Amino acid sequence: MVSVLVRFVAQELPYRWSAEAFMFWSFCLLATASSDDVLRSRKPEIIERDVCIIGGGSSGTYSAIRLQQMNKTFALIEREDRLGGHVNTYIDPVTKQTLDHGVVVWENVSIVRDYFGHLDVPLSNVTLGEAPVSLYANFADVSKVPPDALASGNLTAGFASYLAQLAKYPYLANGFNLPDPVPEDLLLPWGDFIRKHDLGAIAFAVYSYNQGMGNVLAQPTLYVLKYFTASTAIGASTGGFVTTARHNNQALYDRAQERLGSNVLVSTHVIKIKRDRKGVEVLTSGPNGSKLIKARKLLITIPPKLANLKFLDTDPVERAVFGQFNSSYYWNSIIKGSKVPDNTSITNVDVAAPYGIPALPGPYAIGYTGVPGLHTVYYSSPYPMSNEAVKSDIVAKHSKLVELYGYGPATWTPEFVGFQGHNPYELTVSTDAIRSGFYGKLESLQGRRRTWWTGAAWQAHDSSAIWNFTETTVLPQLCQ
Repeated sequence: MVSVLVRFVAQELPYRWSAEAFMFWSFCLLATASSDDVLRSRKPEIIERDVCIIGGGSSGTYSAIRLQQMNKTFALIEREDRLGGHVNTYIDPVTKQTLDHGVVVWENVSIVRDYFGHLDVPLSNVTLGEAPVSLYANFADVSKVPPDALASGNLTAGFASYLAQLAKYPYLANGFNLPDPVPEDLLLPWGDFIRKHDLGAIAFAVYSYNQGMGNVLAQPTLYVLKYFTASTAIGASTGGFVTTARHNNQALYDRAQERLGSNVLVSTHVIKIKRDRKGVEVLTSGPNGSKLIKARKLLITIPPKLANLKFLDTDPVERAVFGQFNSSYYWNSIIKGSKVPDNTSITNVDVAAPYGIPALPGPYAIGYTGVPGLHTVYYSSPYPMSNEAVKSDIVAKHSKLVELYGYGPATWTPEFVGFQGHNPYELTVSTDAIRSGFYGKLESLQGRRRTWWTGAAWQAHDSSAIWNFTETTVLPQLCQ
């Protein structure tokens, strides 16, 4: 998974506290009996800002940094105790060696270099290669797969053919500005698109890069092309990615939090949001009690499924749009003490399935990390699963593979030293909805009710693409 200059062209008078607003929030405070902080603080601290940002992941943090650069006032609300969203970095408690297991690399493009440069976080080139020993197995029936099982064509020619297809749809690079009618090829299941355009040589590679999409062959081609961008395809074929020089991607967000200072409220939950023609009021509960943020505008960066937006005063138009979203589910983890040798990876392959792509839910691989004693395991499902169920399946499959290859007894259980669910993941809608203009309706919500939106659902699970969308599409509107 993978920025930068706009100006505010207008100023508005600060939104003032009113008697009606006080009555509204008093009711909210009394109604929110589950929040100890709110109950203890019937009169929340009032903060006035130009913009309130909900979500401190990739797009929310980027937006805050850019607003700070433009001398705008803002508050950034994040429910976790850190910024970074899908970034996860493990730090060995003894050696202090770092290992990224969430966002691992970024595309080597100007918006990435500019953003890292502004925060003084050095980058270095990185090439994603195979483990010294790369093994393949069918994780479902626990059987070995020959090393040449996936050798089915010329990868270089396959990537060139893919890029030629992608070039037909230049509007996919930034947002979902789809033509009417939507080209039927974009609505084909990805498996059908592969067959139609003879892309079988790269099918498994695209599946491996587009992790978290659930059963990728069934997804509309639109979402695969959005996720597997031209920059990603070129990086996958040439190794042209970058990462932090110290292999600590969390450092980007830690540095951002330092720069943003008290404008960031971490470990903070949004209780209620009220929007009207005068402005926005956001009631929060956090470690330092309740706060009422009065802002002229609202920027929401979290996945816009209705279950995530219970704090928001959604209206019928918003509910009709966001209620159509489906999603897949994705987890990343690090296991310690695996009996799989440190120099070895085992990739999940089903030679009986199209292009060797196994059915999910399940792990993608037991991955090589280069760090002694540690392996990564990434896991996806087309439907919800509990964290416990995912861990249980990983442990069960790991044990059987260890026994299959003679590394040790099947009873051996590794330790999870890193584990994170990134859910809901990869928001999609039906092809009928796409054909009927869903994304035009989604785009029409930008600026409506003093609210703007950004994040993966509006672009793709690609940080550089999200930052570019935020920079070129959202911030210019937000800053008018």
